[in-house]
This record gives sequence, structure tokens and C-alpha cells, in this order.
Amino acid sequence: MPGWTNLVQAETLGVALGRSDIAIVDCRSSLINPAAGEMAYLEGHIPGAVFASLDRDLSDMTRTGAGRHPWPSAARFTARLGDWGITPQHQVVAYDGGDGAYAARLWFLMRALGHEKVAVLDGGWLRWTALSLPVDTHVRKPVPARYAGAFDAARLLDAEQVQQRLAAGALLVDARAADRFRGENEMIDRVAGHVPGAISRPFAENLVDGRFKPPAQLADEFRALLGGRPAEEAIVMCGSGVTACHHLLAMERAGIKGAQLFTGSWSGWIADPARPVATGEA
Repeated sequence: MPGWTNLVQAETLGVALGRSDIAIVDCRSSLINPAAGEMAYLEGHIPGAVFASLDRDLSDMTRTGAGRHPWPSAARFTARLGDWGITPQHQVVAYDGGDGAYAARLWFLMRALGHEKVAVLDGGWLRWTALSLPVDTHVRKPVPARYAGAFDAARLLDAEQVQQRLAAGALLVDARAADRFRGENEMIDRVAGHVPGAISRPFAENLVDGRFKPPAQLADEFRALLGGRPAEEAIVMCGSGVTACHHLLAMERAGIKGAQLFTGSWSGWIADPARPVATGEA
């Protein structure tokens, strides 16, 4: 059976609920209150969903110097997938509160493992509940499984690799809000500004009315951004390597595959005070 590989609509998932091959992961989160996502999950979630904490499950907070949400090792992440009962054969669906910013992190973690059948619920929890689709409070206890896999290292870059790629002409796209990119409004990281040479495209520009734009529109926008470069010469970043994954998802929806992620992103860049910082427009 063909799988969902980038987005799935709420109506489609609603019909498929209960299929044994589907694994649903609730990725709701809040940078302001890290406990808010799990509290919301306990109050109600899509039936059968397990909960993924951004800090606990989708990052490795024991790592230092790699940004606010360090990319986990493959061993650590695949062990968590096994805890959730997810195998390489499952169709995985991730959702968050609505815009896909956190669900896209799980999507790209799995895509970097080579897992093709993984999709983000378009419109997330907000659209699911707006359509009065089923909601549950039961916390499922998965049957543990084994998931073996390794990340595609070519798609995951650290600060030094980004510097080298920029010097070679790569395009670095920053998914943060434009005022944070310009250094005018930094409420999260200790230094304001952006990586010299980066350009700004806030991840919200991938959406219209809370859902992803049509593939053709995204393709036109990202091809214009790339300026003739192949996707392999594009790197995406944000504040900590989370919302940047939204761009990777949007690009794949547009049929543009192969861009890389700056895993530490801005918070990883400024971990070394010797690295240059730019402010203002690109």
C-alpha cells in the first residue's frame, strides 16, 4: 500500500484510524513552557497516539555546544522509536498544535534515518478538532519493538561544515521570524542577529490559513529562492534546528529534495563567540 511521505490530511487519517500499520506521534510543544505539550496530550489526543517531548525524545539535551535542541544520536532516537513500538514498516504520522513546526522535527528525524513512510498532519490538532474528529484521553502502552538505523550524515551539518559550505557558494536559509533574523527582537538566544551570508525566509511563509501551500506554489517560491542552485547546495537553519525542518518538509512537498539541515542552527553558531554575527537585512 502506498504511503504518506510528506503530508496527510485530517479527513484521510480519520478514515484510517485503527489500522495496525499506522503509528501516530503527538509532538505538541511550547518553548515558553516545555511541559505544556504533554499536559495537552493528557487532556486529549488523537486515538492511539504516543507523546514525543521535544527536549526528552527529539533532542539530546546532554550534548553541549550543539544548540538549544541538540540533534540526538541514531542509537538514542531509534531506541525511543522502539519504546513507542514503531518499526521500519510503520506508516508514521506526526502532529502538533497546528502549524507543523514541531511535527516537522520528527518528520525529518525519521527521513534522515531513511524512513520514507512518515508524514505530518496538515493543520495539526487545530484542524483535527475543528472537524470534530475523534479525541481520546487513554494513554496507550505500546508493545516495544526494535528499530535499527543510521542517520544520513550528508544531510546533517555542524557550524564548521556550514562555514565551509558557505565559502563554497552554498545558500543558507534562516527559518526564524524576520525580526529575529535582523537582530531586532531576540527573546530566546543570548546573541541577536544571523549568520553572515544567510537569507531570511520565515517558516510561516510555507503556510496559508494554517496549512501548507499547494506544491506548485511552494515549488515556485523555493526555486526562486534557490536561484538556479540544486537543492543539494541549500542549507536550512533556525534558532535550534527545529522549525528549519519545516522548510525541508515544504521543499519535499514541492518535489525539491536533498537540502541539508544546520543541526545546531543559530544557538549552535553563537556557542563559539569567535564566530561572526550579522544584523539587519541579508
